Amino acid sequence: MSTVVKIENLGVSFATDAGAVKAVDDVSLTVSRGEVLAIVGESGSGKTVTAKTILGLLPDTATANGAVVLSSRDGSSENNVIALSKTQLRAVRGRDVSMVFQEPSTALNPVFTVGWQIAEGLRAHGAYSKREARAKAIEILGRVGIPDPKKRVDYYPHQFSGGQKQRVVIAMALVLDPGLIVADEPTTALDVTVQAEILDLLRRCRDDFGTAIVLITHNMGVVADLADRVAVMYQGKVVEEAEVSTLFSNPQDDYTKKLLAAVPHIGEGTLHAAARAEARPAEWADQKPVVLATDLRIEYPGRLGQKGFVAVDGVSLQIKAGEVLGLVGESGSGKTTIGRAMAGLTKVTGGSLSVLGYEMRGIKEREFKPVRSDIGFVFQDPASSFNPLLSIADCVAEPLVIHGYADHPADARARVNELLEAVQLPGSYGDRFPHELSGGQRQRASLARALALKPTLLIADEPTSALDVSVQARVLELFAELQREFGFASLFISHDLAVVDLVADRIAVLYKGKLVEEGTGLEVLGAPQHPYTQRLLASLPVPNPEEQAARRTALARLIAAD
Repeated sequence: MSTVVKIENLGVSFATDAGAVKAVDDVSLTVSRGEVLAIVGESGSGKTVTAKTILGLLPDTATANGAVVLSSRDGSSENNVIALSKTQLRAVRGRDVSMVFQEPSTALNPVFTVGWQIAEGLRAHGAYSKREARAKAIEILGRVGIPDPKKRVDYYPHQFSGGQKQRVVIAMALVLDPGLIVADEPTTALDVTVQAEILDLLRRCRDDFGTAIVLITHNMGVVADLADRVAVMYQGKVVEEAEVSTLFSNPQDDYTKKLLAAVPHIGEGTLHAAARAEARPAEWADQKPVVLATDLRIEYPGRLGQKGFVAVDGVSLQIKAGEVLGLVGESGSGKTTIGRAMAGLTKVTGGSLSVLGYEMRGIKEREFKPVRSDIGFVFQDPASSFNPLLSIADCVAEPLVIHGYADHPADARARVNELLEAVQLPGSYGDRFPHELSGGQRQRASLARALALKPTLLIADEPTSALDVSVQARVLELFAELQREFGFASLFISHDLAVVDLVADRIAVLYKGKLVEEGTGLEVLGAPQHPYTQRLLASLPVPNPEEQAARRTALARLIAAD
């Protein structure tokens, strides 16, 4: 097999006010034609910097040494990417190597149709007429599984779902038939069902197009599903490299062992749930629920006389004091809408929703305002939920100031330090700004803010979806510890079944706004009854290449039977 890219003794440093910071240190890797190399490691390990070096996408503050030798698609020439000028790099990108970015919403231009954006690469690299470029765009959209490509080639990015947008980004990467695709966390924010579809598409890129893939990910299940070889990076170095089956069955480096041990597995939560149940008092079952939904219906009104959209349709559920209810389902199933309705952020249009004794249907803000201090909210992306102009201490103190427990953030500093220590952050971190913390540290600070007022109900909306497995494991352990300490009831929203299994006492499955299954983790995940739950479970990649291959076959049978 011919080599597509060869990285030799790569080093990358970034200039900062405090001096040079080494992000990649003496990394050597090779990728052959038609091969998938997965580069894994926690945030800051250097995996994305290594990948971006292949395309010459490093910022001006970066200094690279060593060599990144990239072969052309036909194998007739080789180029050291590090030594290329900007003009030469433009000729190489798209034709010899292309990139699939992590977040398709930011990779796509919202003011141009997807057809125009796909054709842009064709116009930049060849003499294509407008008609030829459009025909090529339609062809590639069809090949990546976009339905009715002749019509949807004229759609704008906002008219596609998250999974379809990722397919469009993959189409842009494939349109010039490059020899290598660099995929940076291509499935991170996707539901497990959509993630399975994208992994199948990447597998077809390898098999049908003969494309080599460098896959950057922190999801070890994705690695087991797609990769041929794996390189594990830690603090800028490759600490282990092996065939995928060898790495999972017999890891050698201590960091690799730690990384694999941090991956949550279905079934691990059964013992934790049983221990929590035994610790509850005998009269707990007779207590009035903190949250009680009966035939809950939430409809968003249509525009310009159009019919409204029913996001939640006849859902009945309850959460008792000190209980964690896990809410799972794909995007658009109504998970976040229910969470927002519980927090008084979305209006209830039908049925009944009682939160802390208050009926939410038709409630006025002035009636509900006194109850807001009893509800905490942990957002999916703490980076966007924190004010970048405020320090972490000021952000955590904000609820205390708003609800009159302190006149000024400085007055609440002692309480803020206690909260930061509770979430295993030093009190000195309060003086830092959000951008100065890692993703896991920001999520811990977000937990501290949500717990500032000692809430009775905590709503956690996808709190670990963007975290590395090692950081995710620490945040989940922390969540469980805090739940035991503070005793709050919680709605835990996630699309990761293994994560929900670890923290939840009961699991509710939503599908197209309806509750299709509910029970303990053992009941819902151990013996799922509804076909959608079965498909959801089969779509979850597991960190075992042999088991994952069997699950992929089982998923294909379920899809064929639909």
